[in-house]
Amino acid sequence: MSVAAPLARSQAGRLWAALLAATLLNLPLGSVYSFSVLLRPLEQELGIPRSALSLVFGVATAGFTVGSVAAAFLYRAAPAPILVFASAVVASGGVALAATATGLAQLLVGYSVVFGTGGGVAYILLQQGVNMLVTRRRGLVNGYIVSLYPMGAMIATPAFHACNEAFGWRTTLGGLAAVLLACGTAASLLAWHSAARLARPAGRVERPAALGLTFFKLSATFFLAASAGLMVLSQAREIVATYGGAATLAVAATTAITGAIAAARIGGGWLVDRFAVPHVMCAAHALALGGGVLVTAFPAPATAVLGLGLIGVGYGFVSGSTAGGIGLYWPPADYGRIAGRTYIAWCLAAICLPVLAGYLFDVTRSYVTAMLIAGLANVTGMALALTLPRRGWRKEV
Repeated sequence: MSVAAPLARSQAGRLWAALLAATLLNLPLGSVYSFSVLLRPLEQELGIPRSALSLVFGVATAGFTVGSVAAAFLYRAAPAPILVFASAVVASGGVALAATATGLAQLLVGYSVVFGTGGGVAYILLQQGVNMLVTRRRGLVNGYIVSLYPMGAMIATPAFHACNEAFGWRTTLGGLAAVLLACGTAASLLAWHSAARLARPAGRVERPAALGLTFFKLSATFFLAASAGLMVLSQAREIVATYGGAATLAVAATTAITGAIAAARIGGGWLVDRFAVPHVMCAAHALALGGGVLVTAFPAPATAVLGLGLIGVGYGFVSGSTAGGIGLYWPPADYGRIAGRTYIAWCLAAICLPVLAGYLFDVTRSYVTAMLIAGLANVTGMALALTLPRRGWRKEV
């Protein structure tokens, strides 16, 4: 028996701790997707207009991206458990600051900058720790990790709504800060138990892999999927209502679509373990395109829900296959660095495209133009996906 065999079993034995750490902290961090639940009470108490509150979410997205990119520069600053705990404390402190906000500026600093950046750092640290341990089914594992944010939103949305009604938005954010601190503490202890390294041992330092053309193709394919998905899904509730759907149907559809995205992210990662990344991404874009065609050609409440669901699933498949594809195209030690930069594409789509969809509706009083642009993004994504390499780094060395 080779020496590598017991080492692999030892790594697999610690993988559960790293995965549990990622789960515990990323679920409450995913509550950022539930920010819309806070809009009405914030408007009523602080008198902040809806457009300005949309800026809070947009800057939080940018903060997450900055934290994701910065995380790779912290690997050797301290052991993983300390870094995870510190980032959780920062995120918790940002939410606590937002809970005491008296105006827009404090919300932007606390929620958008501090919470967003701390969450981005924590996300990449935990994902990097998992990738340094996982030895098989890398796509499935990373698909699961990227599904945790929408899963967290599914939990947070009804919890936030109930807490807002019973105690107010300040208590809701205060409770989130406490949950982040508790989960961050548990995650740091689990990271210590997993013994995961964030970087190669000092004696094995190698030059990081170049980003190269594959990175830009992968990021662009992801950007196009996120553009199509977020342009439409950011307006999902209004689209269903515009096509005659009742308010209860619109809310239920939005929640169901969030769950479908989470499941599709896991599915996308699972698929790239079995099929070539370009084929999975091309098929996912085609699925989203079919949903857009359905909504545009047959405008009705039922077809709107089904079509939006297909768009969400297609976007989720691309998101999961992107996360899995990074693990296949680059070595484990480079995962966090590559992933953090890939999320820049998601950030651009998340900030720009929902605003464009709202503007187009204000001008045309219809979502047809937004759907056509989303469809064009899907067609372009299908063509670009097929230019990605079929094989990962292990088969090329």
